[in-house]
Amino acid sequence: MKLSFHINFHTIWGQKICIVGSIPELGMWETALAKEMDYAGEGNWILSIGVAPDTELVEYRYFLRVNDQQVFEEWEKNHRITLEKQSHTYTLYDYWQTRPANIAFYSSAFTKSLFAHPCNTYERAIRSGKKLSVKISAPRVEKNQCLAITGNQECIGNWNPGKALILSCDTFPEWHIDLDAGEIRYPLEYKFIVWDTDTREPVYWESGENRTLDLPAQEKGETTYVSGLYFRENLPPWRCAGSVIPVFSLRSENSFGVGDLADLRLFIDWVKKTGQRLIQVLPVNDTTATCTWTDSYPYSAISIYALHPMYISLPWMGVLKDVRLAAVFAEKQNELNSLGEIDYERVVACKTAYCRAFFEQEGEQWLETDEFREFFSGNEEWLVPYAAYAYFRDKYQTTDFPKWGSDAVYNKARVQKLCSRGSEAWPGIAFSFFLQFVLHKQFKAVSDYARKNGIVLKGDLPIGVNRNSVEVWTAPQCFNMNGQAGAPPDDFSVSGQNWMFPTYNWEVMEKDRYRWWKKRFAKLSDYFDCFRIDHILGFFRIWEIPLDYTEGLCGHFNPALPLSKEEIEQYGLSFNESRFTTPHIHCQHFPGLFGEYAHEAEDTYLLQSSSRHFVLKPFCDTQAKIGTVFAGRTDKASQQIKSGLLYIANEVLFVRDPYQKKRFHPRISASQSFLYRELSNADRYAFDYLYWDFFYRRHNDFWKEQAYKRLAPLIVSTQMLVCGEDLGMIPDSVPEVMNKLQILSLEIERMSKTPEREFAYLPHLPYLSVCTTSTHDMPPLRNWWKEDREKTERYYNQVLQLPGEAPAECTARIAEQIIANHLGSPAMLVIIPLQDWLATDEALKREDYSAERINIPAHAAHYWRYRMHITIEELLKADTFNDRIICLIKNNGRAPAHLPVIL
Repeated sequence: MKLSFHINFHTIWGQKICIVGSIPELGMWETALAKEMDYAGEGNWILSIGVAPDTELVEYRYFLRVNDQQVFEEWEKNHRITLEKQSHTYTLYDYWQTRPANIAFYSSAFTKSLFAHPCNTYERAIRSGKKLSVKISAPRVEKNQCLAITGNQECIGNWNPGKALILSCDTFPEWHIDLDAGEIRYPLEYKFIVWDTDTREPVYWESGENRTLDLPAQEKGETTYVSGLYFRENLPPWRCAGSVIPVFSLRSENSFGVGDLADLRLFIDWVKKTGQRLIQVLPVNDTTATCTWTDSYPYSAISIYALHPMYISLPWMGVLKDVRLAAVFAEKQNELNSLGEIDYERVVACKTAYCRAFFEQEGEQWLETDEFREFFSGNEEWLVPYAAYAYFRDKYQTTDFPKWGSDAVYNKARVQKLCSRGSEAWPGIAFSFFLQFVLHKQFKAVSDYARKNGIVLKGDLPIGVNRNSVEVWTAPQCFNMNGQAGAPPDDFSVSGQNWMFPTYNWEVMEKDRYRWWKKRFAKLSDYFDCFRIDHILGFFRIWEIPLDYTEGLCGHFNPALPLSKEEIEQYGLSFNESRFTTPHIHCQHFPGLFGEYAHEAEDTYLLQSSSRHFVLKPFCDTQAKIGTVFAGRTDKASQQIKSGLLYIANEVLFVRDPYQKKRFHPRISASQSFLYRELSNADRYAFDYLYWDFFYRRHNDFWKEQAYKRLAPLIVSTQMLVCGEDLGMIPDSVPEVMNKLQILSLEIERMSKTPEREFAYLPHLPYLSVCTTSTHDMPPLRNWWKEDREKTERYYNQVLQLPGEAPAECTARIAEQIIANHLGSPAMLVIIPLQDWLATDEALKREDYSAERINIPAHAAHYWRYRMHITIEELLKADTFNDRIICLIKNNGRAPAHLPVIL
């Protein structure tokens, strides 16, 4: 068979267009073996090759080569043709595929859920033996619509929309049609139309001039492909609304004291009923490290793949045949489900006990099924180490794997043997296999149900992993264990946040093109079609905190460009290394720090270093040591002294770089320190300029390069719609990189990204963004309303533009106006926390607004236990409330074309 490639691409001298593809004749995707095309003038390039007669499928891409180097390539989507026996010649006319400006619509959020199409094909007889196949990308064709073609000849309807030919959508978002070239007289003029499949009438024509196709006459047995076309749309921006709630916070009549996957399925019904299109959840990975309530923190996973067993729906799993035992669990279920908040320890213990009893009843039979074997085959790489890890965690009663003796270092052969039938560990291993299989089976069913109903599930990808996680145990080379990831001071925490995660060894990860991350994305896509990258700033640089600090103030960005002494002094600041890098305090601050315990603090914990200055004694000269000294001491004096000592430990102007000992970082928020106030006016001016230059100019290009190098290959590796949480101290390069990669930003009205504005101006939000009233780290609307009276007054008068004094409470009417303002913004996605939706209804909202807070970032040991106070069943019956949401969404142009019935 003969293949002839044609493309029009204007180059300059020295540049060559090449083709690489999936067959040996095109190099088997090895660019060094790619075929160079011949230049035919006027930007036209051609190449003819012969292929084996049994070749059935060819995928290929074009790229630009200069001096044997690949310098520019098409968008990541391959050209694809199917070869049929009845044709001996294939002539391919391609358009260079550039990355679309509407890349979001090519994500699985649209192709598998919102705009998912049935695999309809329309085959037409090619009587002449000359076939013309036309392909076009048109992702923004909704479920009740299809694409059709008409033009200036009878074979395609003679410009009569009623006679237009419908294209096949089995490769959506690419559409295609086969025409009999024997019926065509060139030049052919044509255009595409979007049709309504219900009314069988055109909805709109594509914009622009008529398309023209002028091709040489075809021979019998020749198939001609025209591909790489894009539908020219001229539509208003597509927007939708959704809800965000942690899965654990859901409540139904059948819950077991915590939200589960069956509850998530039921919540899909409510979301669809109210005209919403998306549900965002928090991370759902296993966090079982201590088997205490501290494991309730969903961002500290012990596995980036395994799901938390507490999300298993027990009724979906099966019924216990032991009637007495079943009655005991039913009683516990009623008790735990009646609680206002989650009792994490009891819930996990009871649900685990039920699962273990069910596993003993019939678990081994589950592990003998073909369905389990398929699951195991697709997940063995992570499932086996995870099961072994869980076994060792329980055996040694800790996840601190350096304490596991001979098992402290991961041994793949030992783990494989341990996870085999007949080993001493098999009962525990098999139980872990079973739990993850049940979770996968249930979650996949929920995911499929969401897609069937046009609801997008949006997941959450934490930036870090637990220091003692499976991943750190099995791949320690990917992590830096001598630091802790966190965040610099922001609106969430004035002393910064210390998440205690290890930081990443990006140099190691880069060697295999970030396979670790790509596998993580791939697993997430098993259940989600959209996801949020938690703290996306970590891909630019992470806030790394020394191990001997518990707070975040003395951290530094990594990677970074720390300053030498000579560079510091070029700013006009005389650098005194000892004075600026060693914590010390003037005695005049003792009363403010220690109160009535100042003398005790001075005598016991401080050493005099000059006539008026003191340093910490060696036994308490780091925050980690201070924490150890005061562990378990809860009396007033101890707490006051501890707080003062922790403050002193931060009293530096510069932090020494841990990798380059002679280089330094200015301490974040140093202008708030006592040491800064001791500087002369000239030194303050010099330090201020150095500080601004370091944090807001010096690293812009450097961090942009780091982020693009890491994010670009990851974004193209997934079909999910990618969103980024870009709050906090945002470098100027962040919006540039996110816009280039079309990653949706996060926009919050009360956290303006514009320095001159206290509140973000909603009408000016970027289209490619997620807009929300609050996040899990923030107080919901009613809570926030009462936090700062003066700020609330300004918001009431200036933003809501309401006269007079703001009410003491955020009334349902005010909450409704706030949400309406958000829905009216240009943002593609507006995702409202359930607590804030409920705030619009006086009858439904929770009486105790303070119980709606999910997390307080300033409290490192926060208990994550929020649960909705009414059931989803009650929510589904709340017609007045649901109608209000439908109206809000419709009135702001975010409703689906039809509010369909639940399938």
